[in-house]
Parts: sequence; C-alpha cells; structure tokens
Amino acid sequence: MTPLIFVTGGVVSSLGKGIAAASLAAILEARGLRVTMMKLDPYINVDPGTMSPFQHGEVYVTDDGAETDLDLGHYERFVNTRLTGKNSITTGKIYENVIRKERRGDYLGATVQVIPHITDEIKRCIDAATAGYDVALVEIGGTVGDIESLPFLEAIRQIRTERGAEKALFMHLTLVPFIAAAGELKTKPTQHSVKELRSIGIQPDVLLCRSEQPLPDGERRKIALFTNVPEQAVISAVDLDNIHKIPMWLHSQGLDQIVVQRLHLEDKAAESADLSEWLSVVEASEYPIDEVNIAVVGKYIDHKDAYKSVAEALKHGGIRQRTRVNLKWLESQDIEREGADKALAGIDGILVPGGFGDRGFEGKVLTSQYAREHKIPYFGICYGMQAAVVDVARNLAGLEGANSTENDKMSPHPVIGLITEWRTQTGEVERRSEDSDLGGTMRLGLQEQRMKPGTKSRELYGKDVVGERHRHRYEFNNRYRTQLEEAGLVIAAKSMDDLLVEMIELPNHPWFIACQAHPEFLSTPRGGHPLFVGFVRAAREQKAGGRLLKEATA
Repeated sequence: MTPLIFVTGGVVSSLGKGIAAASLAAILEARGLRVTMMKLDPYINVDPGTMSPFQHGEVYVTDDGAETDLDLGHYERFVNTRLTGKNSITTGKIYENVIRKERRGDYLGATVQVIPHITDEIKRCIDAATAGYDVALVEIGGTVGDIESLPFLEAIRQIRTERGAEKALFMHLTLVPFIAAAGELKTKPTQHSVKELRSIGIQPDVLLCRSEQPLPDGERRKIALFTNVPEQAVISAVDLDNIHKIPMWLHSQGLDQIVVQRLHLEDKAAESADLSEWLSVVEASEYPIDEVNIAVVGKYIDHKDAYKSVAEALKHGGIRQRTRVNLKWLESQDIEREGADKALAGIDGILVPGGFGDRGFEGKVLTSQYAREHKIPYFGICYGMQAAVVDVARNLAGLEGANSTENDKMSPHPVIGLITEWRTQTGEVERRSEDSDLGGTMRLGLQEQRMKPGTKSRELYGKDVVGERHRHRYEFNNRYRTQLEEAGLVIAAKSMDDLLVEMIELPNHPWFIACQAHPEFLSTPRGGHPLFVGFVRAAREQKAGGRLLKEATA
C-alpha cells in the first residue's frame, strides 16, 4: 500500500495546511518520488459546487469535471500530478456512498454505524485515490477538536494501527503565537493542540510550528519535550513573503529527509532534492525587470479567494517574464454606479473573471466596452467572455437589448443562452423554465477545442488543438454567429464538433481575447499558461506605449 502522510491542523484555522502539504509534496517530487495529494473535508455538502464563493472561496475543477476544494488548486500548482474527483472527499460524499450501499443491501442487514462503516468508507476512498504512487499526502480539513472531523481522524488512526509507522506518518500544523506585550513566543497552544490529538489516539511524528519569526532552539526543545516529538522533527514554519520559498525553507530544516527515513523511501528517493526550478521562480519574483497594473473586475471582490487561481495565474504570467503583477480588485457593481473611466484610469490590462447571476453583470459589460474603445488589453474568462459578446452585440452589431438569458429570459437578442434554448429541432427558441435543474446543464471538466489558424489565440498556444477545463451553463448562441462576425468579432476556437464557441477575439485591438473555459486551472508557477503570459506581455506593451506617448507629447 502507498505510504501516507496525514496532515492535520490545530489551534486555529487558516494556518496554511494546504500550502504546507503542497510544499512538502514539491520537495518529495524534487527527489524523484511519484507523489499525489488528497483533501478530506468535514463539511456535509457533497462538494463545494453549490456553496457561496463568499463562504467557501473558489470552486476548483479537475480534468474529470469534479468540483473540489480550492486546496486542490494549491496541490496542482506545486506538484505535476493531475488530480481527479477521487482526490477530494467530503463528509457528504462519504455518507452518500454509505447510504447508497445500505439501500442496496450491501451491509446484509447490519446496523450501519460511524465505526466501522463510515470509517471503512473513508479508508476505501483514501486507498482508491492514492494507489500506485510512491507516497501520498492526505490533508484533513478543519481544526483538531472540531466534532465534524472526528470520523476522519478516527479513520487515519485506524490506518496507522493497521499498517504501522512505516506506512503512515502524522504531520501536525500548529500555531506558536508571538505575544507582543510580553515579547515572547508562546508554546502552550501547541501543547494543548497535541494533547487534543493524543486524546483520540494520534501521536504526531512531525510538528510544523507556524509563527511570525523563526522558532528559537529553546522553544523547539520545550515543544519536543512536552509533545513527545523528536526535536529535529519540530519544524519552524515561519511566515514568508513568497509562498514559493516554502519548499526551500522546509528543505533547509530537513523535513523531506525525516519523511524519507520514517517511511523507508530511501530506495526510491534521490539523495538530494533538485529545487532549481523553484529557485528560478523565486528569483524571477524577487528581482523583476518590469511591473504592470492589472484590474480584476469581478463580483466577489470582498472575498478574493473566489478568484484564487486567477490571481495566481496572473502572477505566474509575470514570473515567466520577470514582471511584477500588481492587482487592482474592482467590484463590477461599482463600475455600474460610477462608470469605468475613473476606476480603470492608469490600468495596463483588464481581466474579467467568471461568475453567476445578474448582479454586477452590466458592470462587466461596461468594462468590456471601456477596454475595447480605449484599446486596453482585455482578458475575459467564462462570464467575462459572455460580457464581451453582449458588449459587441449591443455596441458593434446594433442588437439593442442583447443579453444572456441567465439575466434576461425575454431578451430580444439572447446572444448567450443554454444550449436547449437555441439548439432545437424546430429551430424555435425554447425559453428556460423557472424550475429547470441548474446542475443539469453544467459543462464541467477538461474538453478539447480547435484553434482557428491565423488568430492571436492560435499563435499564443502554438498548436491547433488544446484542452481547457470548463465550469459553466450558458453558451454563445450560434444563431448570432454570422451577425457578430460581420460586426468584427473573430471566433478563435470552437469545440471539436464545431458546435460551441470556445474563444473570441477582436482583430483591430492590441489584445482582446476571451474564452469560455477557465485556463487559470492549468497555470503553474513553473510553467505559466500561454494566455496569461500573453496577457501580461500585452499589458507591458500597453504600459511602454503609454510611456512613449507621454514622452513624445511632453
């Protein structure tokens, strides 16, 4: 069975278990090991797909169309393994599986209980997601002491008991706060957190101690003494200004060597970790040769985790050309109230990300219009593409009242709509009923698209067929293809069956590209993504052009 590293958190939430786990995975991968990662979330939702972005943040989509926790985005940005729905498990999914089995009679009339039936299902899911790898990291969501996470903790306790210390390692992330008034780091919260873990039968093998400053040797020895963890396994997880430095920081303290030795991976792991790619990423981030200002015009700006992958992908696009990307977050409703001129002044590029619902949509349409008319690089993603289509329809094609049927079911020109609304045998438009199933028409997961020769998009990708991940319901209405193309819109990519419009662009513009997919899900700091790299490059050219224009008119 695959050796497992279980990552738990204590004291408070939001300590960074996902980033810490992903950073360790990156080091182990740099030592030549085949690594995978997994998230166990204690909430009862089957998946985050129906959860509000204000509560949960981004819904991350995998190749197979699973709607998962945003931590899977961290995982895929740090390791090269492509994850699936098996790598994201929730309490809701576990109970759903168990109840389905009970209804089928799989338990032969037994009373179904948390132990052993729920814990057995958790163990089965862990094995299904981690089979075939040299090592797997499994993050347990929530904080030790939470009632809802107890079945997961009991399951991993059982795994350790059944398989032994050579097949299961416990790594616990905890907080060592600095009390400014006393001028001291306090280890008591960590002691209590470990005590809580030990009360349910889990003794951590490694402690990651999150703190504002490096952990002094005295505090390290004290923590080791009171928690029964070897001193060398008490790791200082100090706050860093760049998350890409974390693999090097943890490696410098020998964390990967502790794991390799405890799980007896010496025969599979290289003697040292090749972290040269991560060093290059950090160097490009720390010593930029240029910087640009990018506006992100969305509808969940108060909770930026809703756009986590977008923000990271923009930074990756800058890293590939040693450019610092400064993000200006703008609420699309503010654009509606105040106009785009003031809010977008001095911006080098504009990105409009995805979303759902009519709130703030008109602000996105106005943003597209502003970028188009002022020749500012524009990148529309999902809803951002639909906003651009509506802008072109209204203002270039003269289709008054053009809209998406998501926002106006009776629009005279539904240039965006559900497939069932415009693709019918009779040729008549079918209006969506009030009680239609929102999830039934969702297009999810990796899908291939064919690029149009001669377009800027095809040039950026450098190939004729590309795959991108999707998460949306509404599509470009094919009945308006001809009219919008005559108005100047270029359809830069279509689905492989030629039915769905995947990308659009405007030719008489420095950089105006929009896509129905979510390319941010495939961007990594080491590789970037062609569209984001191209967008940041266009923003740099926009900035340089503005500077030259000012010099010429001075």
